Amino acid sequence: MKKLLIIQGGGRPHGNTAQLVSAFADGARAAGHEIEIINLNKLQINGCLGCNACRYGKPCVQKDDFNDMVPKIKEADLIAFASPLLFWTISSKLKALIERFYCIAEYDENPAWGRYEKYPVEGKDAVLLMTSADDFFWTYEQAVSYYKYTVINYIGFVDKGMYLAGGCGDTNGKPQIQGTEHLKKVYDFGYSL
Repeated sequence: MKKLLIIQGGGRPHGNTAQLVSAFADGARAAGHEIEIINLNKLQINGCLGCNACRYGKPCVQKDDFNDMVPKIKEADLIAFASPLLFWTISSKLKALIERFYCIAEYDENPAWGRYEKYPVEGKDAVLLMTSADDFFWTYEQAVSYYKYTVINYIGFVDKGMYLAGGCGDTNGKPQIQGTEHLKKVYDFGYSL
């Protein structure tokens, strides 16, 4: 059994992303994993200020909900980053959370090329879950690039896959993911972990 932390970076309460997260969680739960879902719409998490107080042994100067999430992040065996596609990338809420990983970095005497520090989540598993109205061959290109570079290559998570649910209806109407095969497929993806 693994501890899975699913971080939902925005979206409507019962929208496409929420339904995708729920189906993924149901599949992982059916496989025997412990699941916790955190919806960033209900929290206040600010982006990194770049003040570098954390580089001098001080805790992050920002007093927001990220601090309460740190133990959950460190304890999780896998983190699922979930977001609707907004302006061709992940939501600003999810990006703010990922930026704040900076304050939990630790000194590394021999950093890997392109890095300056190590993260206490290095070697833990991660997945990316996304929904969008569009479903072009390039729809998720920027979001996937950010995930691979930042979450996997820089922070050091181990990629366990992505589920990119394109074609979930336009942004003005009701969620339409239930009319696709995405919920069944993402359930299977969650179950397979």
